[in-house]
Amino acid sequence: MKISSNSFTDGAAIPSRYCFARIAPENHIELAENLNPHLAWSEFPEDTKSFLLICVDPDAPSVADDANQEGRSVSASLPRADFFHWSLFNIPASVTEIAEGSQCKGVTPQGKSGPEAPGGMTHGINNYTQWFAGDADMEGQYFGYDGPCPPWNDEIPHRYVFSIYALDVEKVDIPESASGQEVYDAVESHVLDGAAITGVYTLNPSVSA
Repeated sequence: MKISSNSFTDGAAIPSRYCFARIAPENHIELAENLNPHLAWSEFPEDTKSFLLICVDPDAPSVADDANQEGRSVSASLPRADFFHWSLFNIPASVTEIAEGSQCKGVTPQGKSGPEAPGGMTHGINNYTQWFAGDADMEGQYFGYDGPCPPWNDEIPHRYVFSIYALDVEKVDIPESASGQEVYDAVESHVLDGAAITGVYTLNPSVSA
């Protein structure tokens, strides 16, 4: 399989319009457009019956104690963990492209509704659901896409891996509160093929993406 994007180049920086936040002169960051990027795929198996799309940041801090704290930094040596930004499944086999902004436009405090997604597809929840737990202004269930927002004091840029998987089933029955990892685990045995494209992003002005 192959996957491509008109929104960013594989291995290059992701433009801030596809991110949850951007660098700002005051308070380090500000909310950005948070549009889902354009993605297109091809050369999948003939017996494909549906697709699964996942976006994961494998560079999230495994311990968040230092994240976004004045006078501190998230060390480059800190072990890292997966942070899922998007899971979209029950994508019909006839669909081979997701348009920019078709699944997400803007930041929605206290979460976005779901699991129903435009085009009859289905969204899982992303890890902002856990990240904002306990924050009175932001907590809630975040379905669908929400873009990059790495700690502004992280010593490393983060990678964002967008993966498309061809499946041998038309529909998958997954609980509506399923995380990205739970979605993938539920369909792993149905994967026929896959492809990925990776973008890079940082909110730390002293770190290059």
